[in-house]
Amino acid sequence: MGETITQIPVEVLLFGVGIIMLLFLILLITLWVKLNNLRRNYKKMINGEVNADVEQLLIRLQEKGNDQEDQTKKIEHTLQQVQERMRGMKSNIEIVRYNAFAESGSDLSFSVAILDDTQSGIVFSGIHNRDQMYVYAKPVERGQSTYALSPEEKEAITRCGPKS
Repeated sequence: MGETITQIPVEVLLFGVGIIMLLFLILLITLWVKLNNLRRNYKKMINGEVNADVEQLLIRLQEKGNDQEDQTKKIEHTLQQVQERMRGMKSNIEIVRYNAFAESGSDLSFSVAILDDTQSGIVFSGIHNRDQMYVYAKPVERGQSTYALSPEEKEAITRCGPKS
């Protein structure tokens, strides 16, 4: 065991070096295949651009992200404006039918409230009797009117209240 390199036969030494070189060659081929796979994946990642690098890719992604953020802010602003306009729309409508006179046989009279979310708008009433029909319109602000409201008109306004 106390042999030195000079005492080992040259054939054994060459055989050992050959084995080590063969192992290095196998390692080199394995690393070469892995490197080619990484290159292929890198090119796929940057959409096949030959001269692009990761830094440029990240810069473009950041710019796209900033553009998306700006568009999101614009959309949120537009949505807020639409919601404000919708609050002012007269979209709450209720009708109450009733018998205004005892001699009339059915519920031919009515009150219709057309209001927005703040309970502002208008209330129409149609009073029907045997010979004629009278239609009245009254402005409504925050559920109240400057004109006297009938119980049916008040009911129509109350029904138009906030929906939950």
